[in-house]
Amino acid sequence: MLRGYYSAASGMIAQQRKQDVLSNNMANVLTPGYKAEQTTLRSFPEMLMSRVENRTLPVSNGKTLPYRERIGSLNSGVYLQETIPSFQQGPLQNTDVYTDLALLNGNLPDESGALLYTVQGADGDVQYTRNGNFTVDGEGYLVTAHGHYVLDAGGNPIDTNNEEFTVNKSGELTINGNVIPIGVTYVDNANDLVKGNNDLFQYEGEGNPQDARQLDGVTFQIQQGMVEGSNVDPQQTMTDMMSTYRSFEMNQRVLKAYDESMKIAVTDIGRIR
Repeated sequence: MLRGYYSAASGMIAQQRKQDVLSNNMANVLTPGYKAEQTTLRSFPEMLMSRVENRTLPVSNGKTLPYRERIGSLNSGVYLQETIPSFQQGPLQNTDVYTDLALLNGNLPDESGALLYTVQGADGDVQYTRNGNFTVDGEGYLVTAHGHYVLDAGGNPIDTNNEEFTVNKSGELTINGNVIPIGVTYVDNANDLVKGNNDLFQYEGEGNPQDARQLDGVTFQIQQGMVEGSNVDPQQTMTDMMSTYRSFEMNQRVLKAYDESMKIAVTDIGRIR
């Protein structure tokens, strides 16, 4: 019976964590460039159950031997294994703000690949984002909405000199006749990206991601004056939230049933008359 407690409780914990992820997706449905997180549930290893007993041999002295009979497998519950961001293209939103840049996926050699802007993290390390809601800081550098430097193809911050600029579809920023290619990185396996704060991703795969312009078969476009919207589907997310809540309730009822059975075992069956 105690195994039932653990199985129902693990189901409740997994569904609660899934609900937290879905709630966060819903809260960012209007966040530019936000990539919805998907969850994967996995069951704990199954246990093989068997019954051990003694069997009497058909001999005159009645000798017995231990005997193990296989009953079957027992599932010991589930857990939320990981959350994976979906890099499906989000809808484009027109802002008419010249610092807003929407990154559009073109041809990608692998469906699991992803294109991202290259930015400088708070610790000076290279990180990545799909949020093209850029602005210009007080020193004239192109930065993200959270103040992180947007890098060019050479890994340097982009200095605009506080002057208006244009960006063509190839991602080349032109200011006072100077052409600066904006850093766009291709990651061949998006599962190697770990989501952090401020819409940034950290690469934790082998090797280093490559400049998308240097790879054959990788194409993209940048639209100035537009941003890529969140790829969260509100209707589907609400449906998943309701389904998750019902699964949580179901495990809760199972836990309550075990609790009532344990109460009967303690107060009634175990009562000394």
